[in-house]
Amino acid sequence: MNLKHPLPPLNALRAFDALARCGSLRAAAQDLGVVPGAVRQQLQGLEEYFGAALFIRKGGRLALNAAGLRFADAVGIAFAIVSRAAEEVQQRDRKTRLRLGIPMPMALSWLMPRLPRIHTDLRDLEIDVVPVAITRTLADAPDLDAMIAGGEYRPLPDIAATAFMVDAFGPVSSPSCLAPPDADLANWLENTTALVARDVPYLWDDWFRESGTRPSRFLKRVEIDDLTLAIGAAKAGLGVTIAPRASIELELASGVLTAPFGFASRPVGFRLCCRVADRKSKAIGLLADWLLREGQAADPA
Repeated sequence: MNLKHPLPPLNALRAFDALARCGSLRAAAQDLGVVPGAVRQQLQGLEEYFGAALFIRKGGRLALNAAGLRFADAVGIAFAIVSRAAEEVQQRDRKTRLRLGIPMPMALSWLMPRLPRIHTDLRDLEIDVVPVAITRTLADAPDLDAMIAGGEYRPLPDIAATAFMVDAFGPVSSPSCLAPPDADLANWLENTTALVARDVPYLWDDWFRESGTRPSRFLKRVEIDDLTLAIGAAKAGLGVTIAPRASIELELASGVLTAPFGFASRPVGFRLCCRVADRKSKAIGLLADWLLREGQAADPA
């Protein structure tokens, strides 16, 4: 053991993680296949090891205190990393598996149509596609190996990111709401219903800024829970929404949606995000190279 960095007993950490995940001694004991008294003993030993309290005790119940909550986050992430590493060791002679998080609209319209080609081009890589909220980050998703992020990407500690494609976005609507050929953009917007996705409410403001368009006072504003539903509402002819082009690629190709005034580029662009410790892994490297080629082949914004 490295005396400078001693580790708590593994069984105590497993008991602590089970309690943090399950919420009670009884549930943690069931998760571990032991009796509640054994879990309680391990937790008591962990507090003795640290010489500090990790729990609030009320009537025989245990709840994590502030220090316990912080430690639970670290332990959960550490166990997830060890679990992924163990799985890679077990599968070293099989396909490399990667759990990829991607915002739902982009997963449906951009990634899924490309999966057959990814499987053909990357025969040694098996990708589990996990749709995620558009604003979720890899830092709070220990179950994922990598994540694709668009213009919402912000640099985070211990996260590496590879830019692979321009993120272009703009106003889209069904053909039934199509602006006349000679329509003035500002006048058209002032006479339309703006569909605003609550998970990305800033997209309209971002588009006005990046496109150089004068902000408009819409005829009506309708808030919709998320971008996927806002795109669906636009397809149904309920109004105009702002959407990344990658999130409506299929709809544009089929003519279900139109982008009468084109797209503007978002400053950040799409990035493949992974943990710094994983950036040299085979799976991340294979996918990053493929995405870079795909991004270079894409039409300019």
